Amino acid sequence: MTSSRDGLVTVTLNAAVDQTLECPGFAAGAVNRVAAQTFTAGGKGINVAAFLAGRAGRAGRVTATGFLGSDNAAPFEALFRERGIEDRCLRLPGGSRVNIKVVDRLGPEGPRITDINLPGLVVPEAALSRLVDELDALARDSRWFVLAGSVPAGVPDDFYAEMVCRLKARGYSVAVDASGAPLRRAVAARPDLIKPNQHELRELLGAPLLEEREQVVRAAREIQRSGVGLVVVSLGADGAMFVDAERALLAVPPPIDVASTVGAGDAMVAGVLAARMLAEGGDLEACARLGTAFAAGKLAEVGPVLPPDERLQELRDATRIEPLDGAA
Repeated sequence: MTSSRDGLVTVTLNAAVDQTLECPGFAAGAVNRVAAQTFTAGGKGINVAAFLAGRAGRAGRVTATGFLGSDNAAPFEALFRERGIEDRCLRLPGGSRVNIKVVDRLGPEGPRITDINLPGLVVPEAALSRLVDELDALARDSRWFVLAGSVPAGVPDDFYAEMVCRLKARGYSVAVDASGAPLRRAVAARPDLIKPNQHELRELLGAPLLEEREQVVRAAREIQRSGVGLVVVSLGADGAMFVDAERALLAVPPPIDVASTVGAGDAMVAGVLAARMLAEGGDLEACARLGTAFAAGKLAEVGPVLPPDERLQELRDATRIEPLDGAA
């Protein structure tokens, strides 16, 4: 690849409008009153683009493509304008799916969240062909592609795998953040980065419960040795494991007052890519520190927002790194 290819493209097939309802004392089967609500443009690839483009322009050119419903594209268009994200998303008739979160912070056992997810778009075959053409066009000036999120109706489970093969054959780097059959098929195509959680890692391997640290490292090693460049396993409050061909690290963030967990995994992907693309060094520890800092910083915010750079630096420095090579 030439040095002119410095852009990053995120691909979101199943974008979502995240609607959060603050509803104290929420009870099913009763009349509930909403104290506050927010609407946020979402979807895993959309979030990754937002986190990267929000870094004061230092992430280089960030482009979002995929599918948006024309009926409710306004929140996405506003986000793209605000963050300076190039909008190359294809519009389809209808609306992108809406994910509703009912938040009750006064639950007897602590805050409770009820999820109500509406169905999304059905993607026609002709639209999928148009997206492939769009990716080919964007590839001329890009370095990384991020294939992220669920696969909507009308898109085959092997679409990510086909795109990994297509892009890597032309020398581009590809990250995949998905689950189930789309992720399993994509892993067989050997992407450069995947970020499963423990449940998704078990699904990938058809393995029993992975409860012990050593079991998770061995499972991540198995995936990495199959040809995946970097495997990041998110462990929730326990941090994340980062496994490449040479090392295995555990990254544990400092304590955080959590405002919202939505998008924390996407922030981690963005942080790892920022370390790879920017002047952060790009080695495994740099990826682990910045990815963990992005995820931890996002936890304190609502929506695809990162704290100021000074706070990110504090979180990066405060992240505890433990070598796990002996466990592998």
